[in-house]
Amino acid sequence: MAAPVLRGVRESLRRVGLTTAPRRHRHKKKWATTEPKFPATRLALQSFDMTYSIQFGDLWPSIRVSLLSEQKYGALVNNFASWHHVIAELEQLSAKDFVNEAFCHWKLESNNRQLAALAPASWTYSPNLRCFTFAKGDVSRFPRARLGSLGILDYYLMDASSLLPVLALGLQPGDTVLDLCAAPGGKTLALLQTGCSNLAANDVSTSRTGRLQKVLHSYVPQDIRDKNRVRVTSWDGRKWGELEGDTYDRVLVDVPCTTDRHSLHEEENNIFKRSRKKERQMLPLLQVQLLAAGLLATKPGGHVVYSTCSLSQLQNEYVVQGAIELLANQYSIEVQIEDLTGFRNLFMDTFFFFPSCQVGELVIPNLMANFGPMYFCKLHRLT
Repeated sequence: MAAPVLRGVRESLRRVGLTTAPRRHRHKKKWATTEPKFPATRLALQSFDMTYSIQFGDLWPSIRVSLLSEQKYGALVNNFASWHHVIAELEQLSAKDFVNEAFCHWKLESNNRQLAALAPASWTYSPNLRCFTFAKGDVSRFPRARLGSLGILDYYLMDASSLLPVLALGLQPGDTVLDLCAAPGGKTLALLQTGCSNLAANDVSTSRTGRLQKVLHSYVPQDIRDKNRVRVTSWDGRKWGELEGDTYDRVLVDVPCTTDRHSLHEEENNIFKRSRKKERQMLPLLQVQLLAAGLLATKPGGHVVYSTCSLSQLQNEYVVQGAIELLANQYSIEVQIEDLTGFRNLFMDTFFFFPSCQVGELVIPNLMANFGPMYFCKLHRLT
């Protein structure tokens, strides 16, 4: 099955102009020893200035300065700890649970006919998640999490927009769940907080899987880990459709990407290093393969959320469209994009969303609420 998938991916990417040049037209550029060697962070900024200034127009200067500024974090409450005590401490810092506030506001407004009509399809969300943030314009920082009385950490600091794909997945009791690209572990931990009891967490990199295991040991009690509520593997995610096809109710596909904010601040593991140019160019192909595998692993009637921490249309909307086309052409599988308009409206008090996203939703960095970037799209496998 792998060969048809690869051919289909290449054909889909060719139609949106993402294929590489034929081998006979390629040449190896010889760099002169005197040519300046720019740091990867500078190369990333140059690339973003060229592409994102066109994609975002007048919004790009604001996004640019926000990306270059200090990131804002949220505190995901660890439900395995003494969470009542944790919540009281976070509230004393004047932080608010943006998830609970959003849904309390919705309940107060639910008498509105339009909101009530949207609720059944668009506003299904994963339960039991509590994440505290400071208000827009408040640049306060959370202190480091401490070990609680149960010997595990009280909360997990993360970009709060990273919680949106997990919320959008809409977990229900008894769901079988796959986190296809799980490391370093923030979203996996969030999935466990919902009460999910049948979770497979995978990452192809054994070193990154090691980081995932450290997160689980720091936040999940031993007895919970011993009950095998989470199965950790290091398999090639592109082959998951062959390994466990039509198996899961919910699948999260948080793919490797250009990690835009990281690429502007860190030289270590920066994908804009010259030595990683080919790897970077092949990212959309890899992303389509991973999303296709996630959809194939999903039961008919199940849901997939695709996500990246990149602003790039090539890694976001185009990948979603490419994977849908691939499944239709190669497997006669119909996939529908879910409308997340109502979901987005719930969280506009906390995040800034790009208003012109054609497929899915995109949180854009803004100095008033410097979260993101975070792209996410919910897909429903119909057949």
